[in-house]
Amino acid sequence: MTEDTSYCAPADGPTPPATPTAADGPFAACVLCQEPTEYPESTKGIVLCPVCEWQEAQRTACSG
Repeated sequence: MTEDTSYCAPADGPTPPATPTAADGPFAACVLCQEPTEYPESTKGIVLCPVCEWQEAQRTACSG
């Protein structure tokens, strides 16, 4: 059996823009508990810490 790794080759085309990482600056505060998040302060929109993200995912998964 030969190993075919061509399925992992990236498609030709434009690359998506790089998203900012927390290493780029100070951490944003979670909008629910004010704990530091994994996102930089420059992130727009609602940011949640890992715990609140997990709890929110649990609530929305069970909301039918």
